[in-house]
Amino acid sequence: MDLVIATVSQGMLWALLAIGVYLTFRVLDIADLTVEGSFPLGAATAATMIVAGAHPLMAILAACLAGMLAGVVTGFLCTKLKIPALLAGILTMIALYSVNLRIMGKANLPLLQQDTVFTIWTVGGLDKSMTTLVIGTIIVLVVALLNYWFFGTELGTAVRATGFNPHMIRANGINTDNMIVLGLLLSNGLVAISGALVAQSNGFADVGMGVGTIVIGLASVIIGEVLFGTRSFKNCLISVILGSIVYRAVIAIVLQMGMPPNDLKLFTAILVALALSLPLLQARWNKFRKGVH
Repeated sequence: MDLVIATVSQGMLWALLAIGVYLTFRVLDIADLTVEGSFPLGAATAATMIVAGAHPLMAILAACLAGMLAGVVTGFLCTKLKIPALLAGILTMIALYSVNLRIMGKANLPLLQQDTVFTIWTVGGLDKSMTTLVIGTIIVLVVALLNYWFFGTELGTAVRATGFNPHMIRANGINTDNMIVLGLLLSNGLVAISGALVAQSNGFADVGMGVGTIVIGLASVIIGEVLFGTRSFKNCLISVILGSIVYRAVIAIVLQMGMPPNDLKLFTAILVALALSLPLLQARWNKFRKGVH
């Protein structure tokens, strides 16, 4: 039971990363690699502020603002300098490695004996895993509701339309460059919050903790879409959150079965590749069945 609670709680903390990846990958139709830098940026910013004596909530807010700034940088490179979105994300990601080292002053910053959101708010005497689950669930629900509200507004609809049909939205007088920058800002802000929460949960921030986060985010998005559907934007948000939990459950299961931790990145990459190829495999299977009959 403890393993289940720990798995679901981690899935909730990483769900913010998954929502951020969803906003760029599905809404804006951009493969944004900035998340591999903005995730540890959020962790580094939050950890440094907590060690300096700041309140954990202020540290999370600062991490969000730092992530937003990273998204703006990628957006500027992409829209104003006309650098391809994929390359712009890579450039920002590489730059953020040095930035994160500057912020922390070293490669790893422990949070031992420091107050975090999971220690200052003890929910009814619950243990750490249950407290993490409760707080993580509350934060994810608030973020999901705010996203649902925002993308239902005129501005949010313009961001969605920019990813769906930029030529049409441009013909209606909307500045698509601004919409792309706004989408990247929101995405990387959420990713940085996820990094800040994961760092506080794990008890440390590490400069290398962002490696493979784009694949983790994509795995959560794809698994959620395949298992729970994409009928509406609300359904997509729920699917992404549940996909993050399912992904964490899959990882926990394969680790219990004896898979070496060093092989997790390889397993995740294969899992995402299979999930992305499912529509093609299904179409070929249907064609094969028709041929047989």
